Amino acid sequence: MAQLGLLETASPFDTPRLMQELVDWVHHARDHKTLHPLLIVAIFVVVFLEIHPFEDGNGRLSRILTTLLMLQFGYSYVPYSSLESIIEQNKSGYDIALRQTQGSMRTEQANWQPWLVFFLSSLASQVKRLGEKVEREKMMSQLLPKLSVDMLALVRAHGQLTTAQAEQQTGANRATIKVHLAKLVKQGHLAKHGVGRGTWYEAAGR
Repeated sequence: MAQLGLLETASPFDTPRLMQELVDWVHHARDHKTLHPLLIVAIFVVVFLEIHPFEDGNGRLSRILTTLLMLQFGYSYVPYSSLESIIEQNKSGYDIALRQTQGSMRTEQANWQPWLVFFLSSLASQVKRLGEKVEREKMMSQLLPKLSVDMLALVRAHGQLTTAQAEQQTGANRATIKVHLAKLVKQGHLAKHGVGRGTWYEAAGR
């Protein structure tokens, strides 16, 4: 960690070396279990953003890499609840935490706390949101007809659904499917897009 605290702002010339050092540090910390996995992920993210290896898209890529690292560490829940949306809802807190930690990273007294607190709090919010989502879906499965539940599951699995896909996957009558889809839209479970044969559905609020 001391070495990471001395990282300098990356120039295009320095970026490949600094990224390799960061990746090597992650591998070493993981293999030797020198830190909790979540702390390894948190430090990777803040240093990655400090290096800023690309002209644009570093923030979004850092969230993708967060998901990848957490999956590698065994946190299999992460694809089912959006960390991106949680950070977007607290963008000011995100920016402040980054500035406070990155402002000290190149000193001998690096202050990791602001970023670690923000990052771990965001993960806690992600878990809480997923728990609430699971509870809602449990209630929904008890209240909705089986065909509606099956079509919602297809939307979750594939991101979107057409009437033809629902007919193929469920084997139900096309007219019946349309009735169920219309009710799911009216009840706020699905959002409808397009018209005619181009109509498709996705989970509401995505």
